[in-house]
Amino acid sequence: MADVLDINDSVDLDVEDDGDQGVLRLKDKVLRRKGRGFGTGERREHEKKGYESVDPGDYSDESGPQKSVEGWILFITSVHEEASEEDLSEKFSEFGPIKNLAINLDRRTGFLKGYALVEYGEFEEANNAREALDGGEILGQTIGVDWCFVKGPKKNRRGRMKRH
Repeated sequence: MADVLDINDSVDLDVEDDGDQGVLRLKDKVLRRKGRGFGTGERREHEKKGYESVDPGDYSDESGPQKSVEGWILFITSVHEEASEEDLSEKFSEFGPIKNLAINLDRRTGFLKGYALVEYGEFEEANNAREALDGGEILGQTIGVDWCFVKGPKKNRRGRMKRH
Protein backbone atom coordinates (compact mmCIF):
# COMPACT_ATOMS: atom_id res chain seq x y z
CA MET A 1 0.00 0.00 0.00
CA ALA A 2 1.42 3.37 -0.98
CA ASP A 3 1.18 6.68 0.80
CA VAL A 4 0.17 9.59 -1.43
CA LEU A 5 0.79 13.24 -0.68
CA ASP A 6 -1.43 15.77 -2.42
CA ILE A 7 -0.05 19.29 -2.57
CA ASN A 8 -2.36 22.12 -3.47
CA ASP A 9 -1.38 23.64 -6.86
CA SER A 10 -1.38 27.18 -5.46
CA VAL A 11 1.47 26.43 -3.03
CA ASP A 12 4.78 28.17 -3.73
CA LEU A 13 7.43 25.44 -3.69
CA ASP A 14 10.36 27.84 -3.03
CA VAL A 15 10.65 26.91 0.63
CA GLU A 16 14.42 27.45 0.72
CA ASP A 17 14.01 31.24 0.79
CA ASP A 18 11.61 31.23 3.75
CA GLY A 19 13.47 28.66 5.85
CA ASP A 20 11.51 26.87 8.54
CA GLN A 21 8.39 29.00 8.02
CA GLY A 22 8.17 27.86 4.38
CA VAL A 23 8.45 24.20 5.38
CA LEU A 24 5.71 24.63 7.98
CA ARG A 25 3.46 26.33 5.40
CA LEU A 26 4.11 23.48 2.99
CA LYS A 27 3.25 20.87 5.65
CA ASP A 28 -0.06 22.65 6.33
CA LYS A 29 -1.00 22.43 2.65
CA VAL A 30 -0.20 18.71 2.25
CA LEU A 31 -3.01 16.14 2.36
CA ARG A 32 -1.77 12.65 3.18
CA ARG A 33 -3.77 9.69 1.94
CA LYS A 34 -3.31 5.99 2.56
CA GLY A 35 -4.72 3.06 0.70
CA ARG A 36 -5.64 2.05 -2.79
CA GLY A 37 -7.38 4.11 -5.42
CA PHE A 38 -5.25 7.23 -5.39
CA GLY A 39 -3.57 7.20 -8.79
CA THR A 40 -1.27 9.91 -10.13
CA GLY A 41 -3.14 13.06 -11.03
CA GLU A 42 -6.43 11.53 -9.97
CA ARG A 43 -8.44 13.22 -7.24
CA ARG A 44 -11.42 11.48 -5.77
CA GLU A 45 -14.07 13.19 -3.81
CA HIS A 46 -15.62 10.96 -1.20
CA GLU A 47 -19.35 11.19 -1.22
CA LYS A 48 -21.68 10.12 1.51
CA LYS A 49 -23.91 7.30 0.33
CA GLY A 50 -27.49 7.08 1.46
CA TYR A 51 -28.87 3.83 2.81
CA GLU A 52 -32.27 2.37 2.25
CA SER A 53 -34.58 2.48 5.21
CA VAL A 54 -37.95 1.10 6.15
CA ASP A 55 -40.86 3.51 5.92
CA PRO A 56 -42.24 3.66 9.48
CA GLY A 57 -45.62 4.92 8.28
CA ASP A 58 -47.97 6.48 10.80
CA TYR A 59 -46.19 4.97 13.79
CA SER A 60 -42.77 6.67 13.50
CA ASP A 61 -42.87 9.00 16.51
CA GLU A 62 -43.84 6.57 19.22
CA SER A 63 -42.03 3.73 20.91
CA GLY A 64 -43.57 0.33 20.42
CA PRO A 65 -43.90 -2.02 17.47
CA GLN A 66 -41.67 -1.49 14.47
CA LYS A 67 -42.49 -2.56 10.94
CA SER A 68 -40.17 -5.01 9.22
CA VAL A 69 -39.27 -4.65 5.57
CA GLU A 70 -42.47 -6.29 4.31
CA GLY A 71 -44.95 -6.21 7.19
CA TRP A 72 -45.68 -6.51 10.89
CA ILE A 73 -44.21 -9.60 12.56
CA LEU A 74 -45.53 -11.29 15.71
CA PHE A 75 -43.33 -13.50 17.90
CA ILE A 76 -45.25 -16.48 19.31
CA THR A 77 -43.68 -18.23 22.33
CA SER A 78 -44.44 -21.43 24.23
CA VAL A 79 -45.77 -23.18 21.13
CA HIS A 80 -46.41 -26.90 21.67
CA GLU A 81 -43.60 -29.01 20.21
CA GLU A 82 -46.00 -31.06 18.09
CA ALA A 83 -47.85 -28.05 16.64
CA SER A 84 -47.88 -27.87 12.85
CA GLU A 85 -47.91 -25.03 10.38
CA GLU A 86 -51.59 -25.72 9.73
CA ASP A 87 -52.43 -25.38 13.44
CA LEU A 88 -50.81 -21.96 13.60
CA SER A 89 -52.13 -20.68 10.28
CA GLU A 90 -55.66 -21.80 11.20
CA LYS A 91 -55.50 -19.88 14.47
CA PHE A 92 -53.83 -16.70 13.12
CA SER A 93 -55.59 -16.43 9.73
CA GLU A 94 -58.82 -15.43 11.53
CA PHE A 95 -57.41 -11.90 11.86
CA GLY A 96 -56.29 -11.39 8.25
CA PRO A 97 -54.19 -12.89 5.51
CA ILE A 98 -50.82 -14.16 6.70
CA LYS A 99 -47.91 -13.01 4.52
CA ASN A 100 -45.37 -15.37 6.05
CA LEU A 101 -45.27 -18.06 8.74
CA ALA A 102 -41.91 -19.28 10.04
CA ILE A 103 -41.59 -22.34 12.26
CA ASN A 104 -38.13 -23.51 13.31
CA LEU A 105 -37.57 -27.18 14.01
CA ASP A 106 -34.94 -28.72 16.24
CA ARG A 107 -32.54 -30.65 13.97
CA ARG A 108 -31.89 -33.32 16.56
CA THR A 109 -35.48 -34.16 17.52
CA GLY A 110 -37.47 -32.85 14.53
CA PHE A 111 -39.93 -31.13 16.87
CA LEU A 112 -40.80 -27.44 17.00
CA LYS A 113 -38.31 -25.32 18.96
CA GLY A 114 -41.10 -23.60 20.88
CA TYR A 115 -41.50 -20.37 18.98
CA ALA A 116 -42.86 -19.16 15.64
CA LEU A 117 -43.02 -15.95 13.62
CA VAL A 118 -46.22 -14.77 11.92
CA GLU A 119 -46.18 -11.83 9.51
CA TYR A 120 -49.16 -9.69 8.54
CA GLY A 121 -49.29 -6.97 5.89
CA GLU A 122 -51.31 -4.50 7.97
CA PHE A 123 -50.72 -3.16 11.47
CA GLU A 124 -54.37 -3.51 12.50
CA GLU A 125 -54.46 -7.21 11.59
CA ALA A 126 -51.30 -7.95 13.55
CA ASN A 127 -52.38 -5.89 16.53
CA ASN A 128 -55.81 -7.56 16.68
CA ALA A 129 -54.18 -11.02 16.54
CA ARG A 130 -51.69 -10.05 19.26
CA GLU A 131 -54.38 -8.75 21.59
CA ALA A 132 -56.77 -11.67 21.03
CA LEU A 133 -54.31 -14.57 21.07
CA ASP A 134 -51.85 -13.50 23.78
CA GLY A 135 -52.55 -15.99 26.57
CA GLY A 136 -54.62 -18.18 24.26
CA GLU A 137 -54.12 -21.91 23.67
CA ILE A 138 -52.85 -24.07 20.82
CA LEU A 139 -52.99 -27.86 21.37
CA GLY A 140 -53.76 -27.30 25.06
CA GLN A 141 -50.68 -25.15 25.71
CA THR A 142 -50.86 -21.44 26.58
CA ILE A 143 -49.00 -19.26 24.07
CA GLY A 144 -47.53 -15.79 24.34
CA VAL A 145 -47.88 -13.36 21.44
CA ASP A 146 -45.91 -10.13 21.18
CA TRP A 147 -44.22 -7.90 18.62
CA CYS A 148 -41.05 -9.27 17.07
CA PHE A 149 -39.44 -5.84 16.46
CA VAL A 150 -39.89 -3.06 19.00
CA LYS A 151 -38.50 0.47 19.00
CA GLY A 152 -36.96 1.63 22.23
CA PRO A 153 -37.51 4.99 23.90
CA LYS A 154 -36.35 8.12 22.05
CA LYS A 155 -32.81 9.31 22.71
CA ASN A 156 -31.58 12.87 22.79
CA ARG A 157 -28.38 14.11 21.11
CA ARG A 158 -26.17 12.94 23.95
CA GLY A 159 -27.47 9.39 23.65
CA ARG A 160 -29.53 9.54 26.83
CA MET A 161 -33.15 8.50 26.97
CA LYS A 162 -35.80 11.18 27.18
CA ARG A 163 -38.02 11.18 30.22
CA HIS A 164 -41.66 12.05 29.80
